[in-house]
Amino acid sequence: MTKYRTLLGAVVAIVMVTAALAADATGTWTASFDTQIGVQKYTYTFKVDGNKLTGKAKAESEAIKGESEITEGKVNGDDISFVENVDFQGMPIRIVYKGKIAGDEIKFTRTILDMITEDLVAKRVK
Repeated sequence: MTKYRTLLGAVVAIVMVTAALAADATGTWTASFDTQIGVQKYTYTFKVDGNKLTGKAKAESEAIKGESEITEGKVNGDDISFVENVDFQGMPIRIVYKGKIAGDEIKFTRTILDMITEDLVAKRVK
């Protein structure tokens, strides 16, 4: 019985340490990056609740302007992922983001229409 309590205590401690070390994506982040359609400027506003990520992505460029809700958002340790659905010249486009949080930066790879990939770095607004 003592072995089980010790094991249970160790598991609980590991879970608590892992949760404490998880990267915090909550806040405002900005990114500016070159693409096939020109420079894209984004502001991301994230809120994390457990492993669930919600928020908005706001595009401020010539090709794409506007704000969209983040869907399918997840945070697992320093891994982050979400989907941005945008309207590009009347055509709906699904953009899937996957990234790693490291301090005040998130290194993302985004995939557009399951065909085009782009790398970008978002920086936390302080």
